[in-house]
Amino acid sequence: MLGAVSFEINSGNLLDTADQRAGLILLGSMLLSFGFIRFSTRMIRAEVSWWPGNVSPGGLHIHHLVFGIVFMMVAGFVGFAVEPSSPWFEIAAGLFGIGMGLTLDEFALWLHLEDVYWSDEGRSSVDAVIFAAIIAGGYIVGFTPLDAGGDSTLAIVSSVVLNLAFCALVALKGKISTAVIGMFIPPVAWVAAIRLARPGSWWAKRRYAPGSGKLAKADARKIRHDRRARRVQDLIGGAPSLPSPGPGTRRSDE
Repeated sequence: MLGAVSFEINSGNLLDTADQRAGLILLGSMLLSFGFIRFSTRMIRAEVSWWPGNVSPGGLHIHHLVFGIVFMMVAGFVGFAVEPSSPWFEIAAGLFGIGMGLTLDEFALWLHLEDVYWSDEGRSSVDAVIFAAIIAGGYIVGFTPLDAGGDSTLAIVSSVVLNLAFCALVALKGKISTAVIGMFIPPVAWVAAIRLARPGSWWAKRRYAPGSGKLAKADARKIRHDRRARRVQDLIGGAPSLPSPGPGTRRSDE
C-alpha cells in the first residue's frame, strides 16, 4: 500500500515550462526580499548610522507589510486580468514573490494584531517564511499534496486515505506543520506518526498519564526541539529583545 504513494521528483524538467520558471522565480524573490528586509531591520536595530531607513518615534510609520500587499495586488491583477506572456509572466511572479517576502516578514503582526516584531511572538514570522519555502520548494520540484500513484481508482483512493490518516494522526500529536508537509512528502508524516506527541496535544492528554515515563520523555524532547528551533529562528531573524507589547505600542527600531 505504501508503495502505491508516488513522490517522484521532476528535477530533470524543472525549468521546462513557464509555470515552473515562474514558481522558481517567485520562491527565489520571496527568499531574497525576506533576507534583505531582515538584514535591513537588524541594521536599523543595531543603530548603524549610515544604513538608510532609521526612523524616530512619532509621526506616521508605514510597515513594509503594506508595500508587500501592494506588490502582491499589482502582480495578482496582472497575472489574472492581463495574463501576460513571457517574460512579463515571470516578472509578475518575481514581483509577487517580493511582496510575499515583505508580507510574511511581518506575519506575527497580522497574526497577533500587535507590533511584536522583536518580541518572542515575532519568531512566528520566521516560521511562516520557512514553512512557505518548504511547501513551495517541494511543489516546484514535483511534490503535490496527497499525490498517489497507481493503475486503479481503488489504489489511488486507498493511498490518499492512508496518507490522510497519517497526517491526521500527526496533527493530533500536536505537529501541525509536520502534518501539512506530510501531505506533500508522505514519509515525513510516516516518521512523525510513530514518534512521541508534543505535550499538551490531544494525543498526549489522552495517551500519556501524568507522571508517566512517556510524558517525561515528551517534555524533555520538546525542550530540546524548542531550543534548537529558537537557535535557527534567532540566526535568521535576530534574537528577541523586547517583552510582548500592549495594544497601541509601536516599534521605533524597524
